[in-house]
Amino acid sequence: MSDTVRYEVTEGLATLTLNRPEAMNALNDDLKDTLRDTLRQAAEDDAVRAVLLTGSGRAFCVGQDLKEHTAALQEAGGSALRTVEEHYNPITLALATMPKPVVAAVNGVAAGAGAGFAFAADHRIMADTAAFNTSFAAIGLTADSGVSWTLPRLVGPGRAADLLLFPRTVKAPEALELGLASRVVPADELDAQAAEAARALASGPTAAYAALKESLAFAASHSLPETLEKEAGLQLRLGATADHRAAVEAFVRKEQPRFTGR
Repeated sequence: MSDTVRYEVTEGLATLTLNRPEAMNALNDDLKDTLRDTLRQAAEDDAVRAVLLTGSGRAFCVGQDLKEHTAALQEAGGSALRTVEEHYNPITLALATMPKPVVAAVNGVAAGAGAGFAFAADHRIMADTAAFNTSFAAIGLTADSGVSWTLPRLVGPGRAADLLLFPRTVKAPEALELGLASRVVPADELDAQAAEAARALASGPTAAYAALKESLAFAASHSLPETLEKEAGLQLRLGATADHRAAVEAFVRKEQPRFTGR
């Protein structure tokens, strides 16, 4: 597998590190192929109970590698944008629909598709020196990587339109205020705090986290009665898990539960 994405699984936590620091983790074909395939691997691996996504160097991900994109435009015209279907869509779906929680540790600028990948995560811990930028309109494109779906759900439709129509650098304090970041921490504490949060999720009730993700996605586009029915079905399923039963028994004994992910 390419070294454009470093992949490590330790005690249920899969850590994926975008690894083109010399290019601020810009998304060339090699990185996109590897990230898509590695996320699918993490999603299917029962030994993985949580995922941590971050970048190496001074950027999280600045989006599409425009040098490679320029060459593709000259060679193939509009076919250069097939990368949206081939890469960005499956990467975003893997992050958002994976049946286990995903933490994005935003260590630096996250722009364009890089911002989209962070928005698709379940929890975003951001360094106080990091920033977001939608970027798409600045190069004459519309949103991709699910940003037109995720961004309004994070900040509301009005603010989402503003951030997309007038792309700008949103620094960490404003990102936290808007809801783009779940938490902002000092840059020198990001790795430790993101790993701590991700490890806590990796030792938690994995099936419950998967059901929570499924329920939230369902509720975003369904009525209250439909959502209540969905919740009831999911709760029946979760009630039969070993983790639920063990947690109830631990509560009765006034002990802390130990979750196995089953």
